[in-house]
Amino acid sequence: MIEEPIRIVLADDHPVYREGLAGLLAASPDFSVVGQASTGIQAVALAESVTPDVVVLDLNMPELNGVDAARRIVGAAPHTAVLILTMYDDDALVFQAMQAGARGYLLKSADPATVLAAIKSVARGDAIFGAALAQRLSNWFASMAGERTPFIQLTPRERQALDLIARGWGNPAIADSLGVSPKTVRNLVSNIFTKLQVADRAAAIAKAREAGLGGG
Repeated sequence: MIEEPIRIVLADDHPVYREGLAGLLAASPDFSVVGQASTGIQAVALAESVTPDVVVLDLNMPELNGVDAARRIVGAAPHTAVLILTMYDDDALVFQAMQAGARGYLLKSADPATVLAAIKSVARGDAIFGAALAQRLSNWFASMAGERTPFIQLTPRERQALDLIARGWGNPAIADSLGVSPKTVRNLVSNIFTKLQVADRAAAIAKAREAGLGGG
């Protein structure tokens, strides 16, 4: 059985780099570029309209930066993986991208084989942050181990929603409390289940209450 190629949207405001990456991907039957964007807003719109497997996203984008674009993409299309591909080697940006829901963060200095492997990995649901970044992440998580910050993989909005879920609130009440639409709440809940690796609401509630959420 022939596997379907990984469907990719490329988002980068430098056309030479974007077209070069598109050409690299086109040379392999494992990938299919289904859209290209030069702004963060375009990237979000494409992710919503063509629902790719992966969005490869630069951080420094016009109209909407990569972190905010990643957050919107994950919220609107939770089954789409976001891979940040940037020149910025900055811990704070890595952590912001993680909190926004990105599954990977790779520097543009990476060789082509590494970029292709990273796209395949995030498409499978793995997390990819490059060797140097991975070591710094490991050190950072070790320093966080003693702090009471549950579910660091969730965005602040997702943690809010999880707290309300743990209190037994239904989606309509959560939507009213957070001031968002029912569809946004459904996406938040889906993201929470994926990130906590749980199958249903009961399992999410159990994990949340073990971590001290849902009180008060």
